[in-house]
Amino acid sequence: MSVEPRVLVFACTYCAYAAAETAGVSKLQYPPQIYIVRLPCSGMFKSYYVLKALRSGFDAVLWSGCHPPYDCHFINGNYKARVRATLLKAYLKQLGFEDERFRLEWIAAGEADRFALIAKEIVENATRLPKLRFIEYREVEVK
Repeated sequence: MSVEPRVLVFACTYCAYAAAETAGVSKLQYPPQIYIVRLPCSGMFKSYYVLKALRSGFDAVLWSGCHPPYDCHFINGNYKARVRATLLKAYLKQLGFEDERFRLEWIAAGEADRFALIAKEIVENATRLPKLRFIEYREVEVK
């Protein structure tokens, strides 16, 4: 029995979340392993959310927001998101995580089909990844 991967999606309210809602209302098919967290803006995303999600059993994380540079309702939230995502990607690589575990995508409110396509892609990629196992501090023998 294989366990289906779980993907956590952080989506900005005005664009990516609206696209996800439209995909659902339009009956566009995307995997049920997608769990969406609605953020006011992609710039309000904190990098530790990814580590916490992976530690909590999610296999991959998608961070999505409005197209740069002018779609952001908060002026520069998508700029902040891009900078943080670049740093986070490098940090995750240093920690030994596969590149497919984290992805940043710009999705406009009218791109419901793009949201569904990206959701399918990230779940397919997560299916091929090995399951994460974190060592508990109790498992480490201190001498």
